[in-house]
Amino acid sequence: MAIQLQSEEREIRRIVQAVMQLVEGRHNAGGVVDLDTGAAVLTVVSHPNCSKDCFPQLTAANLAAAAEIGAGTIYVSAVGQGSFTISHSASGSVRSFYYLVTGG
Repeated sequence: MAIQLQSEEREIRRIVQAVMQLVEGRHNAGGVVDLDTGAAVLTVVSHPNCSKDCFPQLTAANLAAAAEIGAGTIYVSAVGQGSFTISHSASGSVRSFYYLVTGG
């Protein structure tokens, strides 16, 4: 997990380490969401980096998730402050997705 800085951070070494981690691709803008078997067709994902102007992206983390993407039955249907909503099909398989919240 990347270093989390507060706005009052004054220690230059910590600030430099945080910037170096960003350059290396480490950040706190993503996670994993599992759509359980028989799950409702809407799943809300809470994430502190999410805002109404951001762009959540989903990537399949298992075969069942890849199949759902291939079938075109999953998409981000709403984005708000602190969360986004995934619309998807009901399924007999657990589907795992990596997500990344950028922009906004």
